[in-house]
Amino acid sequence: MKSSERNFARRIDLTSLQLFVAVCELGSIGKAAEREFIAASAVSKRLSDLEATLDTPLLYRHTRGVDLTPAGQSLLHHARSVLFSLEKMQGELSEYADGVRGHVRVHASISAIVQFLPEDLGDFIRRHSEIKIDLEEHLSTEVVRAVQEGTADLGVCNTANGTGELQTLPYRQDKLVLIVPKGHALLAQGAIHFEDTLDHDHVGLHSNSSIYLAMRQAAATVGRTIKLRIHVTGLDAMCRMIHNGLGVGVMPQRAFGLMHGVGELESIALLDGWAERRIDLVARDFSTLPLTARLLVDHLAQQALTS
Repeated sequence: MKSSERNFARRIDLTSLQLFVAVCELGSIGKAAEREFIAASAVSKRLSDLEATLDTPLLYRHTRGVDLTPAGQSLLHHARSVLFSLEKMQGELSEYADGVRGHVRVHASISAIVQFLPEDLGDFIRRHSEIKIDLEEHLSTEVVRAVQEGTADLGVCNTANGTGELQTLPYRQDKLVLIVPKGHALLAQGAIHFEDTLDHDHVGLHSNSSIYLAMRQAAATVGRTIKLRIHVTGLDAMCRMIHNGLGVGVMPQRAFGLMHGVGELESIALLDGWAERRIDLVARDFSTLPLTARLLVDHLAQQALTS
């Protein structure tokens, strides 16, 4: 951190940030003072000092209350982020007093979460009950970005779109299949190439998901586009949409097997090479991970060997 950055951080008062957010949320210095149990004059003084520190006006003051200046809108965004991080830090640190001996922050794709991680993480927690795992679901591209930026210690996702300078270890493999309503005409073919589905409407996952990106690339390769009826964010929602006639869809075979009772549906094998996928463990440097994270990596890597 540069000297100027350190000096700036020292000049910013967290209480003033909290009061600034309160004023923004309530639109009034007086109401914020009441909520925070502090004199309105004290709130006003802190806000003036904050504006002097930043050398820019943050609020338009008028008889009805206050409005944010463009600089104030920017500060509100960052202030909320800072305060949220502090709350999260407090929550994590308080857990150490309750016996937790380490945290591992894991970001994973929906395919990894649905198909493999519940059993693998459950087994790990039974062996290491003193370790807390914070798991968040994200698109594969966002998982990679979180690891790059240090938001996550460990990522679990499909890495077909690249990981830059990050390190990877093999975790599991999955196979994509086409999901269709029971009795659909495509079932007669047994196994098909994805291009054979392009005359039909599709139910797709998020437009930036690794599965949808692969589908779009496959369609573009043969000079076609996907007849997309709707995007959904979950595999169960995809199954329900397909069951109700909105189209066909692509999802991992094992995930489909776990969707018990979600519509009268059947799967068709895809013959395309991209339908065979690898799910990897991703880290900036596995050797420098905290001990708790390395224990989890070793456990997950061992599951890959025994599965």
